[in-house]
Formats: sequence, C-alpha cells, structure tokens
Amino acid sequence: MKQPPLTEAERHVLQHKGTEPPFSGRFLFLSSKGTYCCRQCGAPLYHSDSKFDAGCGWPSFDDEEPGAIERRLDADGRRTEVLCQACGGHLGHVFEGEQLTEKNLRHCVNAQSLSFQPKADEGQQVAVFGGGCFWCLEALFQRVIGVSRVTSGYCGGTGEDAHYDRICHGQTDHIEVIQIQFDSAQVAFEQLLELFFDCHDPTSQDQQGADRGKQYRSVVFCQSDEQKRQLENYIHRLTESKVYPRPIVTQIAGEAPFYPAEPEHQNYYRRHGDQPYCAWNITPKLAKLVQKYGDRIGPE
Repeated sequence: MKQPPLTEAERHVLQHKGTEPPFSGRFLFLSSKGTYCCRQCGAPLYHSDSKFDAGCGWPSFDDEEPGAIERRLDADGRRTEVLCQACGGHLGHVFEGEQLTEKNLRHCVNAQSLSFQPKADEGQQVAVFGGGCFWCLEALFQRVIGVSRVTSGYCGGTGEDAHYDRICHGQTDHIEVIQIQFDSAQVAFEQLLELFFDCHDPTSQDQQGADRGKQYRSVVFCQSDEQKRQLENYIHRLTESKVYPRPIVTQIAGEAPFYPAEPEHQNYYRRHGDQPYCAWNITPKLAKLVQKYGDRIGPE
C-alpha cells in the first residue's frame, strides 16, 4: 500500500541522520502484533516480538529481520549506526552489552524512520472516542489511513435520543464523540489510541481548551473486552512513564448507544475549514500531528 510522502521531520531523520527528541510518543507504548517497516521504502525491519521497553525514550528492538539492517561505524568511532539495507535510510544506533534482554542487544530507533504494519486481525472494527469538540476529532481521524468512516455523535447519556442544544444546556449527560470504522489489517486499535491521547489533553476534566462542560469529557467507549484490555494497558504504560505531569482522567466505558449528530455537524472541518474556530484551533493542531504521524495521516 502506497504511503504518504515523507514529512520534513521524517526526512530530517532518514536522509539527514537527525535524531528526534526522546519520549516523543511514537510507538513507545504500542504492543500490537505486526511488523515495523522503513518509513522511506517500506522494507520490513523489525518484528513486534523483538520490541521491548528500554526506558530510553525511543523504540527499542533486540533483533532484526534477516538481511534488513546495515551497520556502519560513526565517524567518531564511538557508536554503530543502523540503516535500512534496502534504501540506506538512517534508523538510529545499535548497542551491545547492556544486559537489558537475553539477546543483550538494543537497536535504538527513531520512530520517525518507522511505519507499522499490523498483523491481520478481524477486519472491519469500530472505535468510539470522546475528547473535546467532535469537530476536532473528526477532522483528524477522517485522514487516518485505514479508517473508512468517521461519524460525529453523542454517547453515554440518559434518554433514548440526543440533541446538540439539549446537551449544550446540560439537559442530558451525553458526551460529544466520534464513531470510527477502521480496517484492523491497516491500522491497529492501539495506533488509534496513540493518536487519540496525543491530540487532546487526557488529564483535563470536562474541558479541552476553551470548550468546557461534561460533554467534553475524555472517554473511550470500548466495543469489546479486547479493546478494554488494550486501553487499560495503554493508560497504565502512559502513567508509569510519567508522560503527563497530572493524572490521566480518561474514562474507560463499555459499549453504549451511539446517536449520530445533526447533519450540520458532520464533515464540519471539510466544509468550514476557513472559519475562525477551525483556522485557529484545528488547522495548526492537524499540521503538527501530520509531521509526527506521517505514516498514518493521509492527504485531505
């Protein structure tokens, strides 16, 4: 499958031997089964079974796919660089003798040099996220490769229906959410979680930016026991790594009735991207995330 062109940040690493900041979040907490590939050429580099948490702030692996990696001594003679054998793209460095795994080897790899191909799972699945205004979430997840449809709506409240005006006036307990239909063979649920936690503040109670109210709660409505397990594990790893200075308040909820929002709220950013709220709030956030998730976020 053809991927989007390299972003500036990815070219900086792969072509100019740059190094991304540690603990940038890409792939650090991803435990899904699959293969990590070269972001530049798509060649398989590492299997998920070889990935481990080294606590260094970059994805780490203690083994490689046969014939996938080229080793080259740095000019200063101190470290050994690892490159993609197929295209020569810079990946990071390899270290031995640290006693971190039985193989006693650590490939310290820049996340910007990688893409991830999940192991084929159950095909089409659904995820439901709430994290502030649904216009913002919809604009991002509509562009995620592997997502076939995003619907803005309401979930988690009382009553047999939901309406924007009643929710905004506090008359129900519904939350603004998006319902995502995705192909798990192209994008893993954990990859959606990675984007979700990165695109809003999961430590903010009932508020995202200037949007305040219970309808803006951070929540994931898990559609299966497996989604719940992965979410709990993901939040645990975020907490243990102290990524956020405050406790995560994201609610872990079970499956609940979903009510699509009114037509005027669907595809809002695509139809009103030049409006002040979109131009000032959504567009800059999207641009930042595209640079970080170039392998996952496709063109508009």
